[in-house]
Amino acid sequence: MTHGARPLGHLLVLMMLACRPSTPPPADSAVPAGSAGGLAEQLAALEQRIVADPSNAALYAERARLYTAADSLRQAFRDWERAIAADSTHAGYRIERGDLYYGQTMVDRARSEFERAITLAPDQPGPRLKLAEIELVLRHHREAMELVNTALRMDPHLAKGYYIKGWIYKEAGDTALAISSLRTAVEQDPGHYSAFIQLGLLHAGLHDRLAVDYYRSALAIRPNSVEALYNLGMYHQGHGEDSLAMAAYARIAEVDSLNALAPYNTGYIHLEHRQDPRSAIVWFTKATELNTNYHQAWYNRGVAYERLDRLDSAAADYQVALLIRPDFDLAAEALQRVYSNGAYVKAFDRERGR
Repeated sequence: MTHGARPLGHLLVLMMLACRPSTPPPADSAVPAGSAGGLAEQLAALEQRIVADPSNAALYAERARLYTAADSLRQAFRDWERAIAADSTHAGYRIERGDLYYGQTMVDRARSEFERAITLAPDQPGPRLKLAEIELVLRHHREAMELVNTALRMDPHLAKGYYIKGWIYKEAGDTALAISSLRTAVEQDPGHYSAFIQLGLLHAGLHDRLAVDYYRSALAIRPNSVEALYNLGMYHQGHGEDSLAMAAYARIAEVDSLNALAPYNTGYIHLEHRQDPRSAIVWFTKATELNTNYHQAWYNRGVAYERLDRLDSAAADYQVALLIRPDFDLAAEALQRVYSNGAYVKAFDRERGR
């Protein structure tokens, strides 16, 4: 019986916040492409233009985008307020401020902005898709689907609409319809990275090798995507293709040398698939060096030590795992096991009379 923890699951997708494409600024008010100098110079130039034309909403919107790019969100919100006060009928401004609220997880305020944008531009599908995302996050699936379907009736080629439908079906547990919608999304937009990732995850859940093709399609769009590489590695790892899995993890280490997932999963393969605890210790040690709070890595290094009959070292690692995650039952059971077999366990000193 193995004592190793299962490898980490797929990287958590912060559903719409992580995957939704950003809204590009309207062409008539974007920051000039040839702007010279840094942010301070651009802000100074805008300030002069605003002083000369204080009722120009587009100038406040332009400055709000600059502040957003500089992560000066308080100033960005202030300028969006000014832009909307100067032109309360501009649906795009409502959408952009809604996006900013959404990025700060201020969902109710984002929702209000998108609802207002729909009122201002009832014949445009974009605001409805924005609101559909909100409804999906709130798990209001029926409302989200109605909004998406209305948007797709306005424009049947909207990849984002099919992508959201795919999410709705996925959350409803209808894998077949989720796959169908996501395939339509990539047909409409062959560069839709997030749709390829979701197709990969859904096919991986079915143990369908098409998952590999979809992850590779995602990598063709973003060659250095740790998410896609990790998912690809996990698929190979779960299907006994250790060399391919470790190649994916090695690529993660190349593009993100501080990522602890790569050495952890490589260690897991050495521990459980290759029955090589000495090599596993090297990789788990690397993982704990990169992330000292990686309780699974401490635990699995303990398992490797235990299999080498180095019980005191195993006990030490199990204790660290429990310090990080006190409710980690596997580590608690393992600690009791090595204690029963004679390991020194500092926490049990009094019981042993030491």
